[in-house]
Order: sequence, then C-alpha cells, then structure tokens
Amino acid sequence: MSTNNHLDYLDELEAEAIYILREVAGQFEKPALLFSGGKDSITLVRLAEKAFRPGKFPFPLVHIDTGHNFVETIDYRDRMIERLGEKLIIGHVQDSINEGKVVEQKGKNASRNALQTVTLLDTIAKHQFDACIGGARRDEEKARAKERIFSVRDEFGQWDPKRQRPELWNLYNGKIHKGENVRVFPISNWTELDVWNYIRREKIELPSIYFAHERDCITRNGQLMAASPFLNMDEEDVVERRNVRFRTVGDMTCTAAVESYAYHIDDIINEISESKISERGARMDDKVSEAAMEDRKKGGYF
Repeated sequence: MSTNNHLDYLDELEAEAIYILREVAGQFEKPALLFSGGKDSITLVRLAEKAFRPGKFPFPLVHIDTGHNFVETIDYRDRMIERLGEKLIIGHVQDSINEGKVVEQKGKNASRNALQTVTLLDTIAKHQFDACIGGARRDEEKARAKERIFSVRDEFGQWDPKRQRPELWNLYNGKIHKGENVRVFPISNWTELDVWNYIRREKIELPSIYFAHERDCITRNGQLMAASPFLNMDEEDVVERRNVRFRTVGDMTCTAAVESYAYHIDDIINEISESKISERGARMDDKVSEAAMEDRKKGGYF
C-alpha cells in the first residue's frame, strides 16, 4: 500500500517559515518579532504558534507605534496579545519626538512613517535585540526583492545589499559582530495571494479594515485616504462616503484605501487575483521617489 507524501504548496511554505523561526530561536540570544497589526505579521504570529506551542514564544512581540494608527488595528493588537499571553513591547514615535531625536514633518502630506526608523533602532538598542523577525515579502516591492531571509544590518541598523550573504540549500548564517543585528523574513517567498489563502485555510481573524466597509474618505494625490485629523486636512479636501477596504495596514497618513465590495475572504482572494497593482501601490510613502523603500532600508527601516 503506497503512501502519498505530497505536500500542498501552503504546507511547504508553512514548513519553510516554521524552520526559519526555529533557526532564529536556535541561533540568536535575544530575538524579537516585529508586529504591525497587518496581515503579514499576524500570519507570522500564527506560524510562531505552530513552531513553539505549547511552550511560550522565545521572543517578545515589538510594535513601533506612530500614534497615527487605525483604531481597528490597535484594538486587534490588544485583543490578540490578551489571547496569546505573550509579552508585547511598544516603542512610541511620540517619545522620539518629545526627546528631540526626530522632528515631526510639516505640511499637508506630513507623515510619521519615516520617523519610525529612529524609534525602532532605539528599541533594538534598549533591549539589545540581535534579531528582528519581520513580515516583508519579496513580491511586495523591488527593494524587498533583493532581501535575503537573514538580512544583516550594521551597528547603525543600516542595510547594505552588497554585504548580504548567500543562502544556499536553506542554510542561514546568523553570525554577527557585536552591535550588529539581523532582520529575518520567514515569509519572504510568499506572495500576497499565498498569505490570503493561508489566512483562509487557518481561519485567522484580521482587523476589520481589511474587509469592505463604508468610510469617510478624501482623495489626495490620486489615492483614497481615510479622513482623519492626522492628515492635516484643509478646505480643498472634500470628504466623501465611500465603500473601501485596505490591502495593507500602516500609518493612517500614508496608507491608501481601494474601492471594494469584498466583504468576505473569498471575495478578497478573487479581487487580488484580478488586480494588476501591487498592494504597496496603496502606500504613499513608497511614492516619494523611485528608490524610496531602498533608501529607508539603508537608513535602518524595517
């Protein structure tokens, strides 16, 4: 009697990610999981549960809070932490502003998104993290397509694409010098559609803003933005009630919505399958320049 050992492609992606998470636990002394409240970091939490339960996670969750987050995201984060019983460390961008380490942007398109880098690096230094696990994927953006799964950052948190190491045969080298750290991306090989199919299979709860809903919006720079006092709105901004959802979740000042009637996960998967635009196409911070993401990564961004 033959046995069918064929793995579903989601099983293969899951197994790879769990292996990487366990490699992090084995190779580093003080790792952390960067949590944004978005679908990718939520997926990482589910993978960590599969990798380490019934024990505790061998790392805390770290959220860099701009103070300009969607309320739905923060509510979800707090409920999730209560359910998990895991440690959450929050770095506040407002503290960095108050301490004079960063200067808040002015003007109509001001955002705190870029300011997160300083808060993140301070949080890493304060807690002496030597590895930070993130939910970035290679399909999101061209700078991320160059990223290794174990991405070495120097003592200033900077990313140099020329210093990245080969990763042959799924062998990951976590050796670093004092002061350096590694960003680790267990779902680097996943696509947006893979993530959604995994969420559907695992029945993972998400913040409600991922699903279609009515919301007051303004149109800015050709993008639908959620009406909010954080946007520095003026008399030129016309508020309209629109049916929208968010493909990616970040700071309210840089995360655009898309018009949608995808109220259920199957509708979202169908919508993504037909889309010709990357989810990062709804991020205003990526439109500052052609190399916006790469420039931020070189400065220490996630």
